[in-house]
Amino acid sequence: MISLQHIKSPKPEDLPSELEGLRMTKQRREVLAIILGERDHPTANDVYVRAQNRMPTISLATVYNCLEALVSHHIVRQVNFERESSRYCPNLEDHCHFQDEESGIIHDVIFKKGVKLEDFLELPQGTEINHLEISLKGRIGSE
Repeated sequence: MISLQHIKSPKPEDLPSELEGLRMTKQRREVLAIILGERDHPTANDVYVRAQNRMPTISLATVYNCLEALVSHHIVRQVNFERESSRYCPNLEDHCHFQDEESGIIHDVIFKKGVKLEDFLELPQGTEINHLEISLKGRIGSE
């Protein structure tokens, strides 16, 4: 698993030609650069609209194909909130997603240091977790 956390607002041409065994085409680099750029958990349509600024001929189908390839090669994570459109997150570390119901903004929420799932979930003995997806919805309080 690669970590893209340190890469902030990359240019597509600065991304490697291969990641996790996936050949990074011009279109895949563009899509990944968009996801890494704002880190706002964009939908496929959001990515498509942003990609058209630099690549006017890109199609929505190409964006979907790029996203599918990036997800299947564990380069980005697909995030789902109930019946809403899928969103895409470059943070591959174990974390949760919190969606503010007022603004719609999705925030990455990290686990406190030292906390394990076993600390707050009754898992069957010997359970091995291969995938973690916790999504929360609510309102961000004012301090």
